[in-house]
Amino acid sequence: MSDSLRIVVNGRPVQVAGASAGMTLLDWLREHRRLTGTKEGCGEGDCGACTVVLEELRDGRIQRRAVNACLVMLGQIDGFGVRTVEGLVSDGKLHPVQLAYANGGGTQCGFCTPGFVMSTYAYAAEGGTSELPLIHDALAGNLCRCTGYRPIVQAVLDSLPLQPDSLDADAPGLKDALAAVARKIAASFVDPDCAFYAPRSLVGALELRHRMPAAKILAGGTDLGLLASQKRETIPQIIYLGAVEELRRWKESSSEITIGSSVSYDEAAKGLARLYPGLAVYLSRFGSRQIRNLGTIGGNIGTASPIGDFLPILLTLSARIRLRSLTGGARELNADAYFIDYRKTAIRPDELIEAIVIPKLASGEVFWADKISKRRDQDISTVCSACLLALDGGKVSKARLAFGGMAPVPMRARGAEVALVGRPFDEGAIADASAALVQELRPIDDWRGSGEYRLAVAQNLLRRLHARVACPHAVVELDGLAAECP
Repeated sequence: MSDSLRIVVNGRPVQVAGASAGMTLLDWLREHRRLTGTKEGCGEGDCGACTVVLEELRDGRIQRRAVNACLVMLGQIDGFGVRTVEGLVSDGKLHPVQLAYANGGGTQCGFCTPGFVMSTYAYAAEGGTSELPLIHDALAGNLCRCTGYRPIVQAVLDSLPLQPDSLDADAPGLKDALAAVARKIAASFVDPDCAFYAPRSLVGALELRHRMPAAKILAGGTDLGLLASQKRETIPQIIYLGAVEELRRWKESSSEITIGSSVSYDEAAKGLARLYPGLAVYLSRFGSRQIRNLGTIGGNIGTASPIGDFLPILLTLSARIRLRSLTGGARELNADAYFIDYRKTAIRPDELIEAIVIPKLASGEVFWADKISKRRDQDISTVCSACLLALDGGKVSKARLAFGGMAPVPMRARGAEVALVGRPFDEGAIADASAALVQELRPIDDWRGSGEYRLAVAQNLLRRLHARVACPHAVVELDGLAAECP
């Protein structure tokens, strides 16, 4: 028996009919609801033309977050609200955000404008400030091919702060509508094209996995969603883990953190940056806000892409990946043992990724991560690296170095680690570690960079690490992060 999808669209509850749960939200909005302000540009979450705002009732408060409608499947937003650019208009009057773009010349051809407007609305609705770096981050997932971005940024500034009557005038009605469509129990949406299962408990998810080992596992959808949006493939069976409460938890002890596999990057970012300050800038470059609002750490591990930006971090921080099956229970693998070959891992057919366990930094340890790409924002890494050192009396007592984008799997640079341990962290140690990289790394050639270039980048990142450790209070600007000398 199939359940009915229930969504709140621009404040009004809708029971979805005649559409598969595996259809993209973008296609449904345009083809079934005729809400054509939401545009299709790239179909892969890069351009932001399809940006909409998801609305969710949590603890009595409406939370709003921008997402790419091209990557979201309908089954993912059962029980949610979705706000499109048409839904900002009230009583025939434009919303203040729309007026700011219109009055300030923040639009030219207009194709990208609805996406910019919705990103701005989400930023303002969640208390966004006039700090330019934060505004740039909020807009990084939207591309305009006509204009410079100055009038667009000005439109954001002119929109702030949003007055309560421009944001919550319909809040009581919207809260009632969201409460009406909320679902507390497992659901299944089955049609001739796709069987979409949305368990609410870990046991329920494991039972589904045990019965359907070939089903696709969906977490955030920033990778799997490409099959539906860009490749137009029909996925016969989907197990969606985004509503499983046990997989959405963050636990912290005195020595480690445990992150549920369905925790999004946005939800994890503050905690990760607090515990690992060297991640602060790096995390802001994990795609756009739209991507970080959907993408999960568990999904990054599950797809096992060699250019997954979080994977070298797991190797460097000695993370453990907790797997669980219905019949075999839980087991933990070191991240080193999890990645076997290109998109091939040690997970068994009946297992799910339950959580990621990451040790906290010990006294004397320093940690940094870097991403090198053709564009600063919204780009795939050419090389990404994560480096951890423990220093004792000026000497390196521990070193863990990992790189992504270099090989079929993220990899440790064990030879370079050996070259560093037991000696002062000076230019001689860096030279020997750099020489070791030549022996152990065999970087690939592709359009993002040659193998020779990638190797040179990896060596230069070691030099950057040395500069950070040797001159921690110097005025250093790396990727927009400034540390000033006291």
